Amino acid sequence: MNHNSGLTMQAQRHEVRGASFHLLRTAFGSGIRRGGFVMVAFAACCWVAAGAWAADAPAASQEATNVAKAGPLASMDALDDKHKLAIGDLLSFRIVEDEEAPKPLIVTDSGELEVPYIGRYPAVNRTCQQLARDIKAELEKKHYYQATVIIAVDVMAKKRGRVYLTGAVRVPGPQDLPSDEDLTLSKAVLRAGGFTEFADKRHVKVTRKAGAGPSDNKTIVVDVSQILEKGKLQYDLPLEPDDLIFIPDRLFRF
Repeated sequence: MNHNSGLTMQAQRHEVRGASFHLLRTAFGSGIRRGGFVMVAFAACCWVAAGAWAADAPAASQEATNVAKAGPLASMDALDDKHKLAIGDLLSFRIVEDEEAPKPLIVTDSGELEVPYIGRYPAVNRTCQQLARDIKAELEKKHYYQATVIIAVDVMAKKRGRVYLTGAVRVPGPQDLPSDEDLTLSKAVLRAGGFTEFADKRHVKVTRKAGAGPSDNKTIVVDVSQILEKGKLQYDLPLEPDDLIFIPDRLFRF
């Protein structure tokens, strides 16, 4: 129903109410002469007025129902969409339709959650909002007609994994990925003491897991000299758990 038709119906209801009360007043005015007609007219007026007032009830009820339906769905939009979940994060998990208290879940060493009705589900490197939407889709395949999934981080792990640097840096080895900041490739190189004298800064290779098998890995080549020497931060690469960073030597050392 559009806005104009709603206004038209409201005006019609007011007209019906006005006519009903006019009829009631006329009936009482002539009641002395017409006796029993007063009771009939009074009953008719009450019936018409009650019908007009009741017409408002379904619209109000429908509006309240729509608000109730919109509430839980809107709450998923408010979930955190910045922090990427890490191993050790302690979460609260709730399906609104179950009307139960939140359940505590932890991101295990395998990077998964033990989700009710589903079982193990990958969680690392996803935000609460992304994970909630993915789990919602899974639940609605078999278990729910509608599932409103609420996920929040109760306790954040101090680190979300490690990256590994090898090759032409002064201090090669593993580095922790802190939970409260994004560790980028250039920052990792600086934390490793910087490049050695003959490092090939233009062809730094980052090997990243993209699937379950080794054949699914992908390699990203980054020109770190553009970042550190020319300040082109748009080329910097945020690192993810288990990234392997290799800095080769230059072929020609002069």
